[in-house]
Amino acid sequence: MAGQALAFESSRRMEIAGPVSAEIIRVIDGDTILVAARPWPQQTMEVFVRLRGIDAPELKSSCAATRDAGRQAREALTDLIRDQPEIQLFHISGDKYFGRVLADISFSDGRNPAQEMLSAGYVRPYGGGRKSKECASSFW
Repeated sequence: MAGQALAFESSRRMEIAGPVSAEIIRVIDGDTILVAARPWPQQTMEVFVRLRGIDAPELKSSCAATRDAGRQAREALTDLIRDQPEIQLFHISGDKYFGRVLADISFSDGRNPAQEMLSAGYVRPYGGGRKSKECASSFW
């Protein structure tokens, strides 16, 4: 367990400032997208990106209200990014789940989709740590 905590802390310290250009492939849920990132010339890689600073309701929750709120958040993020051919990733770091990164995202017009999702009430602020297991109706 201590080794996992050390690896997690180590991955959080390693950060790429960006920007890294990316094209959105699809929305996974209300706070995660799959992108084709271009970190180097003539190189593209697919990577899951969690939007920094937000937490969306879980689609696989045992609570029906949470699942419904999760579907609404995913649809809202899908609508928000629909006309965004390219995004920029900033402050890219490892996430606690292998194969996914954590990043700030910016549209070409400078808008931040995480902030837009927060303002619209589909997600709540998240700075790491344990997530609440409460049913969505009690806190979303």
